Amino acid sequence: MTPAPRLSDATLGQAHPDVERPGYDRRGVKAGVVHLGLGAFHRAHQAVVYDDLIRAGDGRWGVIGVSMRSPDAARRLAAQDGLYAVSVDDGGQVRDRIIGCLLHTLTAPEQPQAVIAALAAPETHLVSLTVTENGYGAGLLSPAALIAAGLAERRKQGLGGLTALSCDNLPDNGAVLRRAVLAAAVGIDPALPGWIETACAFPSTMVDRITPATTADDIEVFARRAGLHDQAVVRTEPFSQWVIEDCFVGPRPDFTAVGVTLTADVARWEAAKLRLLNSAHSLIAYVGGLADLEFVHQVVATPGGRALVEQLWDEAATTLPPAPDIDVTAYRTALMKRLGNPALRHRTRQIAMDGSLKLPPRLLAPIADRLERNQSVNALALAVAAWIHWLGGRTDTGLAVPLEDPLAETLRQALKGAHTAAERVDAVLTIRQVFPSTLAANALLRRTLIRQLERLDGGTAGLLRGTTSRI
Repeated sequence: MTPAPRLSDATLGQAHPDVERPGYDRRGVKAGVVHLGLGAFHRAHQAVVYDDLIRAGDGRWGVIGVSMRSPDAARRLAAQDGLYAVSVDDGGQVRDRIIGCLLHTLTAPEQPQAVIAALAAPETHLVSLTVTENGYGAGLLSPAALIAAGLAERRKQGLGGLTALSCDNLPDNGAVLRRAVLAAAVGIDPALPGWIETACAFPSTMVDRITPATTADDIEVFARRAGLHDQAVVRTEPFSQWVIEDCFVGPRPDFTAVGVTLTADVARWEAAKLRLLNSAHSLIAYVGGLADLEFVHQVVATPGGRALVEQLWDEAATTLPPAPDIDVTAYRTALMKRLGNPALRHRTRQIAMDGSLKLPPRLLAPIADRLERNQSVNALALAVAAWIHWLGGRTDTGLAVPLEDPLAETLRQALKGAHTAAERVDAVLTIRQVFPSTLAANALLRRTLIRQLERLDGGTAGLLRGTTSRI
């Protein structure tokens, strides 16, 4: 059998008729966006929005995509002229769409000056980022340093500033990015931070679309279905949400025309996502991972797994800020459907990474709120206890699991010699990067964590087989 040709401008016309194509002349599109981070989430989320804008007739929002670490993604996409497919899988019903907004790719470690030049180009108006919670970092090649350098060049050329859209799971991520850029700017020119303050905007955003890591099988299945080989295909769910604080400088896209929500207050949307979807993901990742369940949908398909998520949400929902435009009951129903989508094959181990960064906004923040009101935290604490158990490095059946976390060595050292549930809980409570002193000193939290960890030490399989018993 003849292998499928590689997706590119030259082969685009050979795609199966069911595959949706860009439908516009890419040669007339300008690169108005520099995006830092070429991972699957960006390609399934923000890039689709930019592509929608171009399809709607506004050709100012093509993208220059920057790989922040490995050159692999940039090279795969460059070999395809920036084209790639998004496969939206709704429980077996698949819709394939080829995205054309990515005009050029760069790799920051290899081409830092080209990245800075792209940020300083007159037609650039937006810089967006998808980095992990620990990705702002320090150093000359960090996103903040590159943005600061690009802004310094814009100031030197007499150009206006940029709107920087941080698309991660950190609360108030616009302010986080702003502080990081200003800190980097001080080392370039003492006058630069003042210019950035007045010339640039750093809106907070909330982003949501479940996007599992692409596998070799995904690539082969797409090739058979579409008649083209795509090394950068991404698989995702039908749901997609982007909420942006309405705070921009310079030209901006008509985001609302393509389904993006602009608001004066992103915080309530952030809280709903972090404390419901993301908290459930962490619970599922650790409890399911300990029980050797590979995928999210397998966990919520068990009576106990579904009950644990509902009990977690019962607690977390009481901590959400008032939001008359968010129907929490309907949101929970939609989330459970998304979590249970078997087509996504979202791996528990993928979600389990970087727990020390994810737990504070997802689980510890609602725990702190409930403790202030003298409310129980049984379900939320169970999720934290599952993380503590996960740090032991083995599933219930003894399979080794890697500890992929920026605090991995700190965690290992803290847990050295800790064996009982109480010893392990006390060990992690000393880590201030995760547990603030007020939480670490809370006797109720400590007792609840110990009790839940002892329960998990007895095995998670029985917990997942349960039905309606309260934890």
